[in-house]
Amino acid sequence: MQKGAKGDDAVARHGRLRVQGNRIVGKDGKPAVLRGMSLFWSQWIGKYYNPGVVNWLRDDWRCTVVRAAMGVEPDGYLQDPEREKRKVIAVVDAAIAAGLYVIIDWHDHNAHKHTEQAQAFFTEMARRYAKHPNVIYEPFNEPLNDHSWARDIKPYHEAVLRSIRRHDSENLVVCGTRTWSQRVDEAAQDPLKFDNVAYTLHYYAATHKQPLRDTAQRALDAGAALMVTEFGTTEASGDGVVDVEEARRWWEFLEARHISWCNWSVADKQEASAALKPGAAERGGWPESALTPSGRLVRAEIRKRNGAPTKGAAAPKA
Repeated sequence: MQKGAKGDDAVARHGRLRVQGNRIVGKDGKPAVLRGMSLFWSQWIGKYYNPGVVNWLRDDWRCTVVRAAMGVEPDGYLQDPEREKRKVIAVVDAAIAAGLYVIIDWHDHNAHKHTEQAQAFFTEMARRYAKHPNVIYEPFNEPLNDHSWARDIKPYHEAVLRSIRRHDSENLVVCGTRTWSQRVDEAAQDPLKFDNVAYTLHYYAATHKQPLRDTAQRALDAGAALMVTEFGTTEASGDGVVDVEEARRWWEFLEARHISWCNWSVADKQEASAALKPGAAERGGWPESALTPSGRLVRAEIRKRNGAPTKGAAAPKA
């Protein structure tokens, strides 16, 4: 698809996303299920934050969403805000041009200690991108187990949401939850009082199994809308075995409930959750031989679920 083309891209189909009950829906009121990839911590593997990768993920992988995981600490945004912002802006602008949804992720485990910095960042992003229905905000990647929803996490989200909503009253915000974004049930019982808010569910298939799916179901039953902004096919460490059976169980669970997802991660790090083998090209164009077992598994699932190649795309390598 050429830049500016209309009618056959994800955002043209679904428009601006909104929360309706416990679902995220598109402009027609029907569930909008996005499937795609998360980039890695920007300060450490920022080489893939470019239009070539975004376009390859659209055309070959058939992604409908990408996630820019802007690393905050260590050595990230807190140390060099302009450097990390440039990477995010490059991905967001490329996603908008490509007709993809894009998650702007404050990738931090201690965001409630960096509230002022987060407010300044999201104020700038909301001013810049409010008119674009492509954009989804994720203000707190993974609160830790010892962070309290009521004391630490919810007040932080409220402060950042106020900053976003001053400039962007409509785009979806997906809010992180306690225990590395697993305790969506807590958020569902004490929800944020803002429109168009969903909650972040993260899992790693070889570690998090039926008990976490049960937690997710409790949150849905309580009326919360969920989005899996990050999951791995591996153990929670990001390494270890690729658990194909549990990965498929999770995908079946998410599909049955119309829940969108992004896989961790577009990286060539030497670990099992990385989609790329070390040295994979920096601007996309990856043959299957450049993908890891996890990368091949996830690409096949996205291609199966997201349908035919985008019109005008190069024939993907099967």
